Formats: sequence, C-alpha cells, structure tokens
Amino acid sequence: MTNLQQRQYEVLSKIAAAAFKQPLQSSGLLYHHDIRDNFYYASYLFAASQEEAIPFNGDRVQAKLKAEGILLHVLELQDQNEESVTYGHWPLHLRPTPQEAPKNTLPVELMGSLMVYFYQRYSDNLSESLRNLFALALLHIYRSNFYRKPSEHYNHHEAKYTAAKLIFGQLYEDKALLEDGCQCLRSTLDRVTSIGMSEYGGLPWFWHWVQAFTCAWELMKDAEIKAELAHLLDYLWEVRSTYYLGGAWVGPHSRIWPHDMPKDTNVLHDYVQFGDFTLADYMPRTEYAGFIAYEASSEVKRTALQRGAPVEVTRRVPKQAALAINDYDVLHSYVYITENFAIGGMWERVQEFDNEQHRWDVGLPLDTVQGVNHLYFFHPGQGYAEGDLRHQSEYSEVLFHQNALIASYQIPDGQPEFIMGCLPVGDWIEEPNGLFGLCGHVYMAVYVQQSFLRELREDRSVVTSKGKTNSVVVECIDQKTAETLQIRDIQQFANVMKQKQPVYTLSSQGDLQITYTTLKDEMMALSSGLYSDRKIIRLVNGEAVDFTTYTVA
Repeated sequence: MTNLQQRQYEVLSKIAAAAFKQPLQSSGLLYHHDIRDNFYYASYLFAASQEEAIPFNGDRVQAKLKAEGILLHVLELQDQNEESVTYGHWPLHLRPTPQEAPKNTLPVELMGSLMVYFYQRYSDNLSESLRNLFALALLHIYRSNFYRKPSEHYNHHEAKYTAAKLIFGQLYEDKALLEDGCQCLRSTLDRVTSIGMSEYGGLPWFWHWVQAFTCAWELMKDAEIKAELAHLLDYLWEVRSTYYLGGAWVGPHSRIWPHDMPKDTNVLHDYVQFGDFTLADYMPRTEYAGFIAYEASSEVKRTALQRGAPVEVTRRVPKQAALAINDYDVLHSYVYITENFAIGGMWERVQEFDNEQHRWDVGLPLDTVQGVNHLYFFHPGQGYAEGDLRHQSEYSEVLFHQNALIASYQIPDGQPEFIMGCLPVGDWIEEPNGLFGLCGHVYMAVYVQQSFLRELREDRSVVTSKGKTNSVVVECIDQKTAETLQIRDIQQFANVMKQKQPVYTLSSQGDLQITYTTLKDEMMALSSGLYSDRKIIRLVNGEAVDFTTYTVA
C-alpha cells in the first residue's frame, strides 16, 4: 500500500466514523442542508462496512444497513419524469422537506459521475433492490442530457460536463457522446496549457475539476483517452503544487468560500496527495478524496514540498470571458513563496462571480499556527456581511515585491469608510501606527496608515481602521533570516521595524503616494488617486513593475 493509499484510508475511516455516529433526520437522511453530503457520507460508510482494510470501530453490518438506507432515500429524490424540465436532477437543499425541495441543476454535475464510480466499485456488494435503483438512476442521468453543452467558457461547470460525457459515453456505449467528450477534453487541455485557467485559485471549484477528471481517469478503459486525461490531471496538479504551502493555497483567488479563507479547511485532496500537515477533524468538503486519486509526479511533489529556496511566481491569467491572451484580457498574478510564508496577490481588481475575488494576503503553512493561516486587509464591497471576511470593493491598489507589499485604499463618498483586516494568532506587539507579530516561524510588520482597533478572538484577530484615505504596508521575514540581522525575538523585531515607517504623501489633487524601504534596503513606491482615470504608478528601486516578464499560468 502506498502512502497515498494509506492517507485515503485515513480519510475514509474518519468520514465513515462521522457518518456512523451522526443521527438520522426524520427523513432517513443525515443532512438537510445539502443532498450531496448525504451521498458522500453514506458512500464512505458503505465502503468501511465492506472493506476490512479501512479502520472502523463500528458494527459493519449496522453500518451497511445505515448506509444503504441513506442511499435509498437519496436515489428516491431524483426527478425521473422524462417530461420534466428537471428530469434526472435532484434537489440541492432539502427544505422545507426533502420531497418538497425544488430540484437543482448542481448536484448531478459532480455527484452523477461519482455515482457511476461508486456503483461500479460496489454494485456486487449492494442489496439487489438498491443495486437496481442505482442502475435506474444512472440511466435517468444519462437520458437527461444535462451534460450536452459545448465548451465555451472552460469553467468548472464545463469541466464536469466534459468528464460526464466521457463517463456516460463509455458506460452506455454511446460512441457519439464519447467522441464529443474527447473533443471537449482536447480543447480544454489546449486552452489551459496555452492561455491558462481563468478560475485562478477558484476554491472549491478547482477541486471539482480535479474530482471530475480523476473520476473519468479511474473509470476510463480506452488507453488513449486515459492518457489524455492524465495529461490534464498533470496540468492541474502542477497548478496546485505551484501555489501550495503546507496545506495552504497561496496567492490570489477568483472565488473563495468561508471554509477557504481566512483558514484553509477544504484540504482533503491536498492531504491525500502531499500529507505534510495534520488532518483536522473538521472537513467541510468531504466529496470523494478518499476514493479517487491521481498521484502527481515526483517533480510536482518536489515543487510543493521542498520550499528551501524562495521563488517568485509571476503568471498571466485570462479573464473569465477571454478567448485569447492579450493586453486587455489578461490579469497578472504575483506570489513570493518561501519555506515558512508566502505573500502576494493579483495586481488587477476584477468583479468576479458573487464578488468573491480575494486580492492579496500572506499565507502560512497550516501546522505552524493555531487558527487562521492567512493575513490580509480589504475594503468591504458588494455582498459583504458582518463576520464574513470576504467580498472586497474595487477601491484599492497594490504593489508587491518579494517579502513586502503595499495596499492603498482611496474610498469615495457613499462607501463604507473603513477597512478590515485579519491576523493569525501569534505573539503580537501593538503600537499606535502598526502591529508587529511572530506567527509560526515568521515575523510580520503590519503598518496601518490610520488609527485602528484590534479585536482578539480565539482563532484570529480582526482589525478595523476608519478613514477615506488609508493604506496597509506588510513586510515578512522568517526567524532564520531575522537572526542574520541580529533579531532574535519579537521585541527586537518590533524595535527595528518601528524605525522603518512608511512615508505618506497626499497631493492637492487627492493622490496618495506611499513609500516604504524594506529590510533589504529596497524602496517601494505606490501612487494612486481617488478616481479611476488617475494613473497608477508602481515603482521598485525607481523602476516600474515589468508585466511583460509574466508567463502563462
């Protein structure tokens, strides 16, 4: 058994135990918040009931009965009326009751393909009645044709459609559908390798790409198609390893959910693949990481796991609707990654779906801190709600250079006149004009232009700073590097950094220039105005940032 398989069994065991312990609802299901969790948890429980290699402390006979009962109730909720506009679909949220809940197009996108995997792996172990219900449900999925859509935007939805075409085309010996899936697979591979993925760091949707194509790869019998699926999975894991740091996803994100930021908790696929952090009990996205896996190459694993030498990752990313890379349809992603921290983000602000772009942060490996593992600030925008540290506005500009960054916030009338920040748990010294902390193995200096309030919480600090004109300057340095500068504790670090204040200059036109000299004696300068037609000037050591050096993601 490989290390990867051992970690899969660990995941299987943990989720099966949770499913066995979880009491049933009156409906016979485990959960009413999402039908997919019922399928996933029941799958894990059934697997543990049948496979002796999976550690399981419960009664395996009772586990099988419970799992089959849940799966039965899940299958019964499929719309099997061929005349219905939601034919082949399931409800997503099961309120007010599972029977009354409206059908939704989302569950079948991923769950449908995973059902084929589960059925083919365990059909001989299922009771006859459940086996027949599974076969019928899969036939209705196939006949629903939900996946018969062209590849146009190359997003996570189309990734799942492509995988479904391959899986159901093979299952039902539909040569035309299989060929359609092959063409979509090839165009997807060509697209992402030539101009990149527009869903940069899009969590949890990146994992839907991985799961969909891994499921297809696991099931595929045709050697040529399987090889092409492997090429795409190699690309996906190369992307993941590029932005990987001890379970953290570093760099900017086009979309995030609360379980992705400010702490990485959607980490099961990372754990199975890399295994260099402790698997927590809280698993918000169980899905199928314990069942399906494509082992990344040794080179990809080295990229993810061996961070001894700092690297700058500079990439061009196509905008969501872009058909080609050019100066108008491209974004620029920057991240500086070391063994103990990563810092960076996206140069351009973009209105992504649900306004979920996460612009910049400092990321730390999961096992080095207790609680959140990202540090960042933002100005609240559309969709922001108290307690949810997402949904940023457009009123910010950034400058990145290795272990330091500047973020400027010029807030117009009619907008919330404050910025918010999140700090990891650590040893923090608070001064009127900044915060100096040791989090894990990293010293962090955080300068805030205006006065601020810091609220201490169990797993983080939340900072609020008022003012229409504001900025944040951050510089990070690990303990080993700090020792070369005769910095051996947090107080010495604070004493040094208090002497290195940013310089703020406000012109009569309302333009703000922030100048900061780093510990390496390199000068950064960011100039930005209140209005969008003002030119943004970004200088490092007197030179403008050169975006022509950025390569395709």
